Amino acid sequence: MTIQVFGHKSPDTDSTGSPIIWAWYLNQIKGEAAKPVLLGEPNTEAAFMLRHWELDKPEIISDVSEGAPVVIVDTNNPAELPAGINKADIRGIIDHHKLVGGLETKGPIEIRIEPLACTATIMWKMIGKDLAQAPRGIKGAMLTCILSDTLEFRSPTTTQEDKAVAHALAEELGVSIPDYAARMFAAKSDVSAFSDAELLRMDSKEYTVDGKEFRVSVLETTAPKTVLDRKDSLMAAMVDVAREDGADQVLLFVVDILNEQATLLVPNDLVKTVAEKSFGVTVTGDTVILPGIMSRKKQIIPNLKV
Repeated sequence: MTIQVFGHKSPDTDSTGSPIIWAWYLNQIKGEAAKPVLLGEPNTEAAFMLRHWELDKPEIISDVSEGAPVVIVDTNNPAELPAGINKADIRGIIDHHKLVGGLETKGPIEIRIEPLACTATIMWKMIGKDLAQAPRGIKGAMLTCILSDTLEFRSPTTTQEDKAVAHALAEELGVSIPDYAARMFAAKSDVSAFSDAELLRMDSKEYTVDGKEFRVSVLETTAPKTVLDRKDSLMAAMVDVAREDGADQVLLFVVDILNEQATLLVPNDLVKTVAEKSFGVTVTGDTVILPGIMSRKKQIIPNLKV
């Protein structure tokens, strides 16, 4: 059976590119039939990556069959995976997030989790010299994933390994990192075609904090005004999105990539309390600026308090 390789729901660039990279490796180097798949529509930056490097958009699936062989990348959290994941035959996990628990395998498997900014950086290390056989598109996807997850090295999750791999790939591909990253972030920032509910779910993960269920959404952009101009309708949409998704509240952080800060929308007293307790700020209106906050994984989630 063909191995399906996929990342988390609401696929960002890393969860779109890494399945493509690893499926190539399994097929062409390991001789194992594999294909990349997605658990939703890729975001605008990921779509740009596919177009730019002339990569086929992977099939979108909603669940996995019992016994189906799979490799999970860029997550190890069952809440971010298909409902039937524990009935599938999980063959491997490659990730850079904290270990959550809850996944069940049919036997011993290879798990690689490292404290790096990007799954693609881990794959670069795992593939090693065999990467010389990869086409430009695979290397281009790898570079794009790293620049996306590090926000062109601005994110506090960035490590020297991520930087070194990105610079090596850019040199080999003849790509200017500042120029290419600017094009990536421009694509990421163009959210005009998306509804408020789609924006709230675009780059979003579910977390429980002190008994409260939060959908923590992040929009990384070089044009925060285009998102913040919609704050009233976004806050109104939070009510339905939270109800439909079984959450108590949606938290939306608009990350300004260039100014290295986030703006949190504050629709009610619950979010005001979260902002003040979590980030030590005083909230006086329906938004609050959080200087230096760039990373959901490293700066937002660990600090959330109710």
